[in-house]
Formats: sequence, C-alpha cells, structure tokens
Amino acid sequence: MNNDISDKDKKDWENFLSKDEKLPNKDLNNPKIKKFSTKTCDLHGYSLDEANKKINNLILNSYETGVNKLIIVTGKGLHSENIKDPYISKELGILKYSVPEYIKNNQDLMKLINNIDDANIEDGGSGAFYIYLKKKL
Repeated sequence: MNNDISDKDKKDWENFLSKDEKLPNKDLNNPKIKKFSTKTCDLHGYSLDEANKKINNLILNSYETGVNKLIIVTGKGLHSENIKDPYISKELGILKYSVPEYIKNNQDLMKLINNIDDANIEDGGSGAFYIYLKKKL
C-alpha cells in the first residue's frame, strides 16, 4: 500500500473539512434496512385478565394503524402477588409467561403476527418481548 498522499488529495481533504457540508446518509435510503414503527406497552400492575384485554386491543389497533413492532413489558414477576396463592408457582411470573401464551393460543391474533421474540436488554431483557406484526393488506 502506498503511504504517500498526493498534494491534490490533501488539498481536497482540507477543503472538505473547512466546509459545513454534510454527506448524505446512504443508510436512510437502503431498502435492506428494515424500519419499524414501534409501540411500547408496559403491563406492570395489570391483572392477568386486564393484561390480556389490553394486549388484544393493542395488537388489533396496531395492525390497523400500520405499526409493525410492539414492545411488551411484562416484568419478571419478582413483585408478583402469586406468592400468596398456593396453586401458582412461585418461580414463574404471572404475566411474563401467561401473556405470550394467551397470544399464541388466540388464532385471530396469530393471523396478524409474523413473530414473537425475546426483547433486547435495552428494551427490558427477560422482562419483555417483541411482537412483529404483519403488514396490513
């Protein structure tokens, strides 16, 4: 590799740095990069029945309005009242496991969903999950 930089290249570089001109961001128009319209729903404090109704309405409304990614925060169940109920496992958070199960068992909702994935740590980690919705036809 040649380490010599021509005087013309140096002059061009200095001209570029001296101007306030911005380079266009090619990534903004890249069709390979998927852009998401996102909504977040925090279910902390909801009962199981309330959470299921909220999720049902959220998925239907989001599909109708063109939102294609939902971040559902259920929490990890660490502060759940299930410790008082001898018929419920103390290791499992109620919403964390029940809400995704409700969605998967609802055929009408699953027709609108492409995928359900675990959330990244910045979106709630193990206390959240993603729902990727299909595009409305």
